[in-house]
Amino acid sequence: MIAPRLTTDRLTLRALGPQDAEAFAAFYADARSSFVGGPMNAEQSWRTLAGEIGHWTLNGFGRWAVTETGSDTCIGCVGLWAPLGWPEPEIGWDLFEGATGKGYATEAAEAARTYAYDTLGWDTAISLVANGNDASVRVATRLGCTPEGTFTHARLGTLTIYRHPKVGV
Repeated sequence: MIAPRLTTDRLTLRALGPQDAEAFAAFYADARSSFVGGPMNAEQSWRTLAGEIGHWTLNGFGRWAVTETGSDTCIGCVGLWAPLGWPEPEIGWDLFEGATGKGYATEAAEAARTYAYDTLGWDTAISLVANGNDASVRVATRLGCTPEGTFTHARLGTLTIYRHPKVGV
């Protein structure tokens, strides 16, 4: 399955592809990626990218490459995520160096949530946030999410569950 293209006022969410390997490698080489399983080397980040792309085929939904409209450079990865072992479908966001602090995570996550609710028929979702990831807590709060307990992942540790508002709320 190919990811549909979504657009917002400032962003384009497009299918991830091999052209995004360098951006993934740079993000996952940095300590900022520690909240989402990094740091990792280029071979491991390539496998992570391949998993993101394959998620669309396995689940019929997934995460998108985020670009500033008018550019094809990947500045983050945002969207829908539900791998084996996840407590329920999630809306997740990872922004790369230079793309943070601009409201892009919130804008892209809102577009992904609208797609999940309006196209896929979801009525709620979660976001999992690692302890200490204050920027993601702020995004979850701006999205109207509320904390709802924790989930312990074998590799990522204890994560706080943030519940997205139900459709029409």
